[in-house]
Amino acid sequence: MIVGVPKEVKDHESRVGVTPAGVKALVEAGHKVLVEHDAGALSAMPDDDYQAAGAEIVGSAYDVWRLADMIVKVKEPVEKEYRHFREGLVLFTYLHLAPLRDLTDALLEKKVTGIAYETVRDKAGTLPLLTPMSEVAGRMSVQVGAAYLEKEHGGRGVLLGGVPGVAPGNVCVIGGGIVGTNAAKIALGMGAKVTLLDLSLNRLREIDDIFGGRVSTVASNSYNVERAVCEADLVIGGVLIPGAAAPKIVTKAMVSKMKKGAVIVDVAIDQGGCIETARPTTHSDPSYLVDGVVHYCVTNMPAAVPNTSTLALTNATFPYVLKIANIGAAAAIKSDKGIAEGVNTFDGTLTYGAVAGAQSREWTAIADLV
Repeated sequence: MIVGVPKEVKDHESRVGVTPAGVKALVEAGHKVLVEHDAGALSAMPDDDYQAAGAEIVGSAYDVWRLADMIVKVKEPVEKEYRHFREGLVLFTYLHLAPLRDLTDALLEKKVTGIAYETVRDKAGTLPLLTPMSEVAGRMSVQVGAAYLEKEHGGRGVLLGGVPGVAPGNVCVIGGGIVGTNAAKIALGMGAKVTLLDLSLNRLREIDDIFGGRVSTVASNSYNVERAVCEADLVIGGVLIPGAAAPKIVTKAMVSKMKKGAVIVDVAIDQGGCIETARPTTHSDPSYLVDGVVHYCVTNMPAAVPNTSTLALTNATFPYVLKIANIGAAAAIKSDKGIAEGVNTFDGTLTYGAVAGAQSREWTAIADLV
């Protein structure tokens, strides 16, 4: 198989879909790898490393997309990449289609097999390709939130850890999954007071055990959410429904009652955000104010630390890349239920129910098509 690795073009997206180590393994397995010039440069992976591993360096994205059987990316294609789509192409990347109707239309029209990292499942039913970036984003959310609490960024001027004689900042984490757990870990490490809300009482018990009671765990309902966000200096949104649009847990009315200069970091923004006042932002223009509250809603937060993020992501994705390359997409989908779960579009048909629900479309289960 010819595997193509284009340079990411989303604003300030500096990760890359395959590392030189991945190239070496693919070439040793008999595959050809085309890497766009400087695709890995911002992740501290120069062309020379890719060439030494056996890749062919290609000068243009057009040729990478045109010649490859499978494209391996990091982020969902942006509009100027839609022209590269063609029937029979396999696209393996984060797609986050629920809020992206135009991208869904383009994939369906060109009959692209779109396999989304965020919906691939392992034998335990977890989301192994979403986990590493959720870990990075969860940890970064507090780091970024702490910076935006500084006065020069519009924040309240609060030091999360406080100092002797001055109380620490209050951090409210919404959602006890991978993002929330990692956010709580960093917030505690910085000395903040942390409250975490989740619908699952069993998960709250696990969080209590993990952190030895140092995190205040609260059952999530509208009353408790409002109380927690109004007391918070920093709110982290980390709610996930796989493949679907995120539910709006924090309403506009709640935001209007928050402290002026408080900060919201909505990590769920890839799936539409779990804060009603959240809208996607970029690393070039990352924040905005609503009712005096700073909102940071960058859709590709891990791109700020691309070396760490690329290595963490590809550690998880590469075994799937190699399997699809070795036996082909159709056979991989038939033989691996986890990969089948990742298929969002196939031969012009939408195949993921949560995306269909978010976009009010018809869909067909992939098992009925292969």
